[in-house]
Amino acid sequence: MELVEILTPDFSFEDDRGTLTQITHQPFAQTNAVFSRKGQVRGNYHYHRFSKEIFFIISGSVRVQLKYNERYEEHSFRSGDMFLINENVRHRFEYEEDTYLVVFYSSKVELDDGTKDIVSE
Repeated sequence: MELVEILTPDFSFEDDRGTLTQITHQPFAQTNAVFSRKGQVRGNYHYHRFSKEIFFIISGSVRVQLKYNERYEEHSFRSGDMFLINENVRHRFEYEEDTYLVVFYSSKVELDDGTKDIVSE
């Protein structure tokens, strides 16, 4: 299993008016918009048992650290990058700049039984 999969948006168009990016046209159960300030850390090696996550960086940059069993990877992403983290892959984010991103979850984080699909290390 890949710890992170690099993706590309479904469609992108740019002209003198600006840009239009179709990130995906697949259905997702939950979508979050996130803003984090430079130097902040989020996630602290959590994982999701049931949900895959797609991230699209709108602006800024982030270093993503991933763990799965004995494997460790680190990747840097910036504006326009898109990637997927599979379920059960521990991950944390270190923001290298003020960053805006969008996260798409394959299944909702708040489960029907009142618990959350977030497991901390």
